[in-house]
Amino acid sequence: MNFLHSIKNNSNSLTDPFLHWEFKNPLTESMIDEIYNTQIDDPRRYSIDYDGTRAIDGGDGKFREGIADGGKALKFRCFIEKHNANQFPELFKLVQELQSKETHSYIGNLIGKDLSNSYVRVEVICDREGFWLKPHCDIKEKLLSCLLFVNRFGESENLGTDFYNSKMELVKTVPYKNNYGYFFSSDENSWHGMEKKEIKKDRRCIQVNYVTFKTDWPVA
Repeated sequence: MNFLHSIKNNSNSLTDPFLHWEFKNPLTESMIDEIYNTQIDDPRRYSIDYDGTRAIDGGDGKFREGIADGGKALKFRCFIEKHNANQFPELFKLVQELQSKETHSYIGNLIGKDLSNSYVRVEVICDREGFWLKPHCDIKEKLLSCLLFVNRFGESENLGTDFYNSKMELVKTVPYKNNYGYFFSSDENSWHGMEKKEIKKDRRCIQVNYVTFKTDWPVA
């Protein structure tokens, strides 16, 4: 129960510019190994420019509402699902922990959301040079938004997520530190994104969500 232990013992609640939590050491070293070993296509090979969304090749938040696979750009995204879970034995343990009643009940109490009928979605992310995310609030189907960074190889800590106030002024950057992350429950004020920054090799992380739409992983 590494993830829940980290939230209980290694997290801080912060309110500027909106309520969120930062926490450390939510992942095991074996999970980090799997994140780094995940093969994800490089959009630059296809002359596709990042468009400020994770879908890359089309589809803003409205387009992706309720779509479990995140949009059209599947070859650039890697979700942990039943068909590939055997390739991610360690990250599947994280999925199972997130499904557990102990975990979703504790997190639900923290964020003030009922997660008892939700589904878990976990995605391994590999952002390359040129990636950026325009400021946005997550779709309402995401009850929990969580990003866990892995940074073993000296990428800049400035590559973390940028948080904005309602005037779209940059307030803070969550540091891109190894085995470090944040979570929040999205509302109309939870503006976040990532400015255009230098990525030397890649920006690896894992996205964790509790969502209202169906995935392979209902909570227990």
